[in-house]
Amino acid sequence: MHIRMKVLKNLWQKYVYVSYRFINFAKNYLLLRILYNIGIYLFILAVKVASLFHHKARLFVAGRRGWAASLEAFGQAGTPTAWFHCASLGEFEQGRPVIEAYRAKYPQHKILLTFFSPSGYEVRKNYDGVDSVCYLPHDTPRTARRFIRLVKPVVAVFIKYEFWYNFLLRLEKEQVPTYLVSAIFRPKQVFFRWYGVLFRRMLRVFRVLFVQDGNSVALLKNIGVANVVRAGDTRFDRVWMHTHCAADLPQIAAFTAGRPTLVAGSTWTPDDEKLAEAWAMLTDERRRLVIAPHEVTADRLSFIESQFAAFRTVRYTQLSADDDLQTVQVLIIDTVGILLPAYRYGQVAFVGGGFSATGIHNILEPAAYGLPVVFGHNYEKYAEAHELIVAGGARSVNNASALYESLHEWLSDVTAQQSAGAKSAAYVQSRTGATTAIIQQMTTGIFA
Repeated sequence: MHIRMKVLKNLWQKYVYVSYRFINFAKNYLLLRILYNIGIYLFILAVKVASLFHHKARLFVAGRRGWAASLEAFGQAGTPTAWFHCASLGEFEQGRPVIEAYRAKYPQHKILLTFFSPSGYEVRKNYDGVDSVCYLPHDTPRTARRFIRLVKPVVAVFIKYEFWYNFLLRLEKEQVPTYLVSAIFRPKQVFFRWYGVLFRRMLRVFRVLFVQDGNSVALLKNIGVANVVRAGDTRFDRVWMHTHCAADLPQIAAFTAGRPTLVAGSTWTPDDEKLAEAWAMLTDERRRLVIAPHEVTADRLSFIESQFAAFRTVRYTQLSADDDLQTVQVLIIDTVGILLPAYRYGQVAFVGGGFSATGIHNILEPAAYGLPVVFGHNYEKYAEAHELIVAGGARSVNNASALYESLHEWLSDVTAQQSAGAKSAAYVQSRTGATTAIIQQMTTGIFA
């Protein structure tokens, strides 16, 4: 039984939507709050049921047990505490530059980092840039009140896509300055629907909403939210900074040395299928592929090996000094945390998600390293994909044949590859600076 946490997370919103159809919003705001809280309890129940069958749901439930005990002493020492909250791993990478900038500016403060999803917490639970990492408890009125009183934050920062009514209203009641960072808004979101009154109320809790683009500013202005600053996307700062401090990966360096190399990151099954088909069309025997699936599971690794059965493959963690890398053509990264530095060893990047329903993953990471980027057709929601295509540093393809054509050109024509790669790097560099603007305005507003 495969139940995605993202679907479960949205069940309560759909419940509230159905309930709204039968309510006079202007006169029944209290009833809306009651329905929201009922929806939260139904969501909790749904996750508990799902935990009987689904690994991530089990982690979601188990990780929240005893949350209060782990925070009992956290806010009691009198040291100012900053609370940063992310939905998952992608949002963490978006918020990480702000966390690290805050740490550098206020080293005497403590920092608490919370996650909604296991895919964020399980990967970053040992992140040493903060003092404590834990799951965000469920958004019930009692839990939100207890959490805020235990942590005693002097500032709360939500990254991009997290809106929890009871936590936000409790922060407002306790007069904690609260900020939203690297947010992006679209017309179809619940805030801009006739039934979105409760969600619009959440937006008014934030002292400042730091958004990525002008469209978000305009959308919020149309619903009367004026405390908005267009600061840009902190991911540009993160990936650009990483190009100057990336860890060395000597085994990947040896595998790719002097050979035209494609690094394929965050792939799903449909991506692997198209990639394997295109890869088989290439005839240069020197070509090398480094592939990192989005989910490192036994089934996914076996599937990739089956797709590339015509080539000699090896898993990264199974490499040894005795391996003859001259005969290996496909290196499968079967561990987490090394994709970003791995991009530095490629000449071209393929980013997964574009051939599946998920949408493309992070194209800025390879672009920052000066790689031309190829991805599938599902990229409509990603402004950076549109912009990088226009800049000449990326291409979207619809099928394996089109993928082959782009790979063939960029892997065989050094001039074309370097020209597109330079455009990728220039695009990323031109959009850095969001973190500095955010941390300056945010901390001035708190500690002026």
